[in-house]
Amino acid sequence: MQGAQRVSQASKPTDPMLGKVIAGRYRLEARIGEGGMGVVYRARHVLIDRIVAVKLIRPDLRGETHLRAWMLREARAANRVDHAHIIDIHDIGETGESELYLVMEYLVGTSLSSELARGPMALARGVDILEQMCAALARAHDLGVVHRDLKSDNILLTTRGGRKDFVKILDFGLAHLAMDPRLAPKGAVFGTPEYMAPEQARGEEASAQSDLYALGVLFFEMLTGQLPFRSDDRETLLEMQRSALPPRPRSIKPDVLPAAESIVMRLLEKDRRKRFQDAHHMHEELKALQRSLPSSPWEGASQENAAPPPPPPPQSPGVIEWASRAALFSRMASRAYPAANAPSEVQSAVSQAWDLASRASRLEGEVASHTRKLEALERRGRALRAEIGRKVEELAHEESRALRELSSEQNEVTRLRESVQQAEKSLVQAKQAADQATGTIPLLRPLFERAGACTALVDSKREQLKEHEQRALHKEAQARDLRRQIEELRAQLARYAEALEEDLAGGREKVAERTREGIAYEKAFSEVSMLLLNHLKGKPEARDLLQELVAAMHGQSHNTPAKTESRVP
Repeated sequence: MQGAQRVSQASKPTDPMLGKVIAGRYRLEARIGEGGMGVVYRARHVLIDRIVAVKLIRPDLRGETHLRAWMLREARAANRVDHAHIIDIHDIGETGESELYLVMEYLVGTSLSSELARGPMALARGVDILEQMCAALARAHDLGVVHRDLKSDNILLTTRGGRKDFVKILDFGLAHLAMDPRLAPKGAVFGTPEYMAPEQARGEEASAQSDLYALGVLFFEMLTGQLPFRSDDRETLLEMQRSALPPRPRSIKPDVLPAAESIVMRLLEKDRRKRFQDAHHMHEELKALQRSLPSSPWEGASQENAAPPPPPPPQSPGVIEWASRAALFSRMASRAYPAANAPSEVQSAVSQAWDLASRASRLEGEVASHTRKLEALERRGRALRAEIGRKVEELAHEESRALRELSSEQNEVTRLRESVQQAEKSLVQAKQAADQATGTIPLLRPLFERAGACTALVDSKREQLKEHEQRALHKEAQARDLRRQIEELRAQLARYAEALEEDLAGGREKVAERTREGIAYEKAFSEVSMLLLNHLKGKPEARDLLQELVAAMHGQSHNTPAKTESRVP
């Protein structure tokens, strides 16, 4: 998915989707984001007070069937990675009206693009943010997932456990799962030109190194406050990404640390082979840079003028409020008809209100029980995915080092082979000179000594070459074995993910069925309430209770979109 733009949570009254219930259980409360393919709403479970973010494919794009595949892939990609710095996906499905939806954790925070709009970041802060992104991408790449559309709009900075600038990567909508069939036409160019790697700009398949290039653009922005390539024309930008050399950060901001500039320039190499070998390699370099930085008060300084975070959405009174309303209606009817001679429709409506409140309360308990079971299943699944992910990450880190050491050994083997060839040539020349020489022993001795020295040098070089060839073979075997273990774990994760999804789908359907009953109760209770209000509003004996009821209902109706700023996927 294209990244949703940062917008106000204030709901737009013209949006016909507001108030609609998705998948029989998520009521859309506020429109909070819109991107290239999706519209995001803050939503609340109808019976369980759970706040989530729901993404729907834009109405004008629902006919594009390939977008459905991308949206499904977004959930699969993010769920399989299961990393603290990647947004959690709770549910995905299709409504009866063929609307694809994605249910995600509801996040409150600030987009990286908003922070970059303030200007360059303190180096320590920028490296901290980049290090978190790199750690998340390392896990994603280890599991075969490439984001393909990293940009500042897709990075959310939130607070988690008292830690500021806790990174969440959003929108794996263009993520590519290795081994999946291609869903895009060959040569198609997707992504955001400002952050697009040269190979993507040429229409080639994105790789893990393409994500690293995007990190280089982001780091350049953090250091300088501007993009390395800028143009209002998309094609011009793509051509700049393909062929133009990026400026050095220190040419824009002279106080940029050389070590930081070195990392940026390596990430922005046009040839992907010249970038870091992988995200683990880059992560090691970032950690080394972090350790070299002095303590800095960047955090306090950067937050001085920042707006306070918006409050969480208001709590819903839930169906427990129905019983309170039924009690008020009963008291109003008793006052209006003290002789217990209320019209039969009033008596029936009061009884129905009590009955609906009782049924809804029991139903809420059932849904809560089913939901707890689902959440427990999700937690177990997340824990197992995280455990497998950590094992894969550890193996991939070892593989990264083994491959780097293999490359170093192979370079040394190449150098030694050339050295051996040169030494052998010198030996041949020395032997020829010795064989052709005539004269006294004192005159011949230097020639034979030179031949002997060349022979010793050749033997020494050959021994060194053999040693490094054996080391290279060992590293190659080590990397191959690590790759085998990684692939086995990835296959295990895929099998588990499929089995878990089947179990979750069954549980979600149970919740959906019960929640649809709850919606029917809600509709019936609303009709009964209107009947009683219309009948009793003219009774002066019940005026104070009527005012109390209207105030309670008015208060609940205001438990809707807060006029605050936030950023969600």
